[in-house]
Amino acid sequence: MSNGSSITQFLLLAFADTQELQLLTLWLFLGIYLAALLGNGLIITAVACDHRLHTPMYFFLLNLSVLDLGSISTTLPKAMANSLWDNRAISYPGCAAQLFMLVFLLVAEYFLLTVMAYDRYVAICKPLHYGTLLGSRACVHMAAAAWGSAFLNAVLHTANTFSLPLCRGNALDQFFCEIPQILKLSCSDSYLREVGLLVVTACLSLGCFVFIVVSYVQIFRAVLRIPSEQGWHKAFSTCLPHLAVVSLFVSTAIFAHLKPPSISSPSLDLVVSFLYSVVPPAVNPLIYSMRNQELKDALKKLIQSAVFQQQ
Repeated sequence: MSNGSSITQFLLLAFADTQELQLLTLWLFLGIYLAALLGNGLIITAVACDHRLHTPMYFFLLNLSVLDLGSISTTLPKAMANSLWDNRAISYPGCAAQLFMLVFLLVAEYFLLTVMAYDRYVAICKPLHYGTLLGSRACVHMAAAAWGSAFLNAVLHTANTFSLPLCRGNALDQFFCEIPQILKLSCSDSYLREVGLLVVTACLSLGCFVFIVVSYVQIFRAVLRIPSEQGWHKAFSTCLPHLAVVSLFVSTAIFAHLKPPSISSPSLDLVVSFLYSVVPPAVNPLIYSMRNQELKDALKKLIQSAVFQQQ
């Protein structure tokens, strides 16, 4: 294979060697996918339908749920189809589309989590200015900036990656298409251009991470000055879920891409990539609803309304 144009498909890494184990992973994936659809779908519906949740925090949470649904729908359905039909192939255009969507949705989610940290910072550290700094127009602009910058990022990475000549086969050591695995198939030094773009993206990601950390340092300092225990509980009930989601997203992504080569193996890479690409979208709704009484009440009202209409 002299270049990328001669490749018509890629071979993804299988989760199991036998048909029985493939079917077992199919049922596992199906359960996780349905849980993610249900959890994120309920949050989207509750926020959209309950006027009490028409606030900046829940507007950003709705966006997060949409991104979570998109990201898990980019990887799991194809993995389930491959497990069902005992097939590893994905077409060249399909691989490009999957990589584009995954980069777009994951980067947008990370930018949105940064915006949500700013929302919590303003709510707790500058409550008197909250309505001014986070009005409806400002919220739409910040969400649009997160989506738009992620879209541009995905276009650049996808175009750069799939313009490389590939001559080292078509087998990817991953159950979905991702940039590092495709770069391994490149046979020219032109891959350094994409590496440079990845470094720029990493620096931008580091800047977002520093912003989140600084925001939470200021938040915790402000919370510790709150005299009442009720104030502590209210502040932590809105901040801790976001902090847990950020920690899960960042820690799994960092370990997946920056782990030492000495401990790297196809099976470990498979598990770690599963953790950062599939687990967060499935558990984020649970994390956000566990300590949030407003969201619990809205979900309960939504479910009761649905049950009542069926009777």
